[in-house]
Amino acid sequence: MIDLATESRPEVLREVALLQQQEIGKLHVRLSQLASELARVRGEDATAALQLELMRLQEQLATAQQRLFGRSSERRPLHNAEPTPPPTAPRTGHGPRSQPTLPLVEVVHTLDVPDQACTACGGGLAEMAGQFEESQEIDVVAASYRIVQHRRQKYRCRCGGCVETALGPPKLIPGGRYSIDFCVHVAVSKYLDHLPLARQVRQMARAGLTIDTQTLWDQLLALSRHLVPSYEALHRFVLEARVIGADETTWPLLEKGGSKRWYAWSAAREDAVVYRIAAGRSTEAARDLLRDYAGIVMCDGYAAYGTLARAPDGGGFTRAHCWSHVRRKFLEAEPAHPEAQRGVAWIGELYDVERDVEKAEVLDPAAHRLSLRQERSRPIVEALRAWMTTVPSLSQSSLGKALAYTDTLWPGLVRFLDDPAIPLDNNATERALRGVVLGRKNHYGSKSQRGTEVAALFYSLLESAKLSGLEPSRYLAEATRRAIANPGTATLPRDLLPA
Repeated sequence: MIDLATESRPEVLREVALLQQQEIGKLHVRLSQLASELARVRGEDATAALQLELMRLQEQLATAQQRLFGRSSERRPLHNAEPTPPPTAPRTGHGPRSQPTLPLVEVVHTLDVPDQACTACGGGLAEMAGQFEESQEIDVVAASYRIVQHRRQKYRCRCGGCVETALGPPKLIPGGRYSIDFCVHVAVSKYLDHLPLARQVRQMARAGLTIDTQTLWDQLLALSRHLVPSYEALHRFVLEARVIGADETTWPLLEKGGSKRWYAWSAAREDAVVYRIAAGRSTEAARDLLRDYAGIVMCDGYAAYGTLARAPDGGGFTRAHCWSHVRRKFLEAEPAHPEAQRGVAWIGELYDVERDVEKAEVLDPAAHRLSLRQERSRPIVEALRAWMTTVPSLSQSSLGKALAYTDTLWPGLVRFLDDPAIPLDNNATERALRGVVLGRKNHYGSKSQRGTEVAALFYSLLESAKLSGLEPSRYLAEATRRAIANPGTATLPRDLLPA
């Protein structure tokens, strides 16, 4: 029996896996005997039936071994990469990094009066004008909280007919006690830094502020209500792009009753991303995300996108498919089918072409990309297609499934050859989902449907600010102040970029 205290140790787990592998080997032998006997009784070709079954089981075992012992990364060496020359001297660290955005504070250190005496003759020491030994260190100013007492001056006329009061700061809630900057800090901490509200409460308590999670949630809810116009405008802005990426991931709903497996859907362009969190992974959920979009959607092979694209009221968008997903299928087949390396290599060559495009300094990058794709990528794609029609495989094997997946998506996979605006993969959209996934791991989803709506709003605005190169806190605070000053005002990240 395994000691539970050591169950999580890697060496123990590997030993257990090896024992399980031995047991699987014994089961293979017994299964072979039973399959032969069954085929003999039925009068079937025992050799052929047994061979198919053994191939399937061996492939499953190879896949399990790869997941347990193999590399988790999909990275491969670049095909055209030059060998890295050996370093001339070993490095012992990355060295100090430039910090151009940090404020510089000068502190002058002087000798105490008793120490201002010469150790040789006892005479007094005089300052050497302008002479210092200088060094720098990175310091931290801990987050602090304060109570700001606002005193609004009153004015009156001698006639007694008019009394005026100076305006105070804008408020999320009339008469509210928490400032806009405080509420933005809470939102950024939760949806960008992935700190659950309970953890924020503990941090604030250490800094002297007594507060509870319900109060923090009330502030987030009030903040979100002012930002709904900006969120909806951001959604429209994303759908104005000619090419967008679409993807989805699970999002837990902790509310009692109903479905707990919700999904966060994302639509992304180069400088913005929008999220919708829905109760399922249906075509209706995809419709809520894409609405009447009629451009090009880069996506995987999930059926909801195809169903929506063909629907009369679906906008009629065109699907382009992701080569990264195809590559993963061949990588999964590689342990049991070494011939799958051919497919991986050809796809790697497609990425080599794209890297060469990015390196080139040309006046018209789009025309250059199209030219290279026609000249170099098209022959690679044609060679891959020809290989797919000749490589032998079983339909239920991992290689057979990879070939079938690629064949099904082929029209969308080759669409990039004739359109330089279409990327090779949907990796940018997957990267845009990382914040959602990290948040899901840290605060376990949402407690209510309203919570999913608030999460989708803040993730959309904050991640879009990052993509635009804006400081997210500054963007959120400015968008909120504009919305309070003029209710219904929508502010996009691009509105705050320098002209």
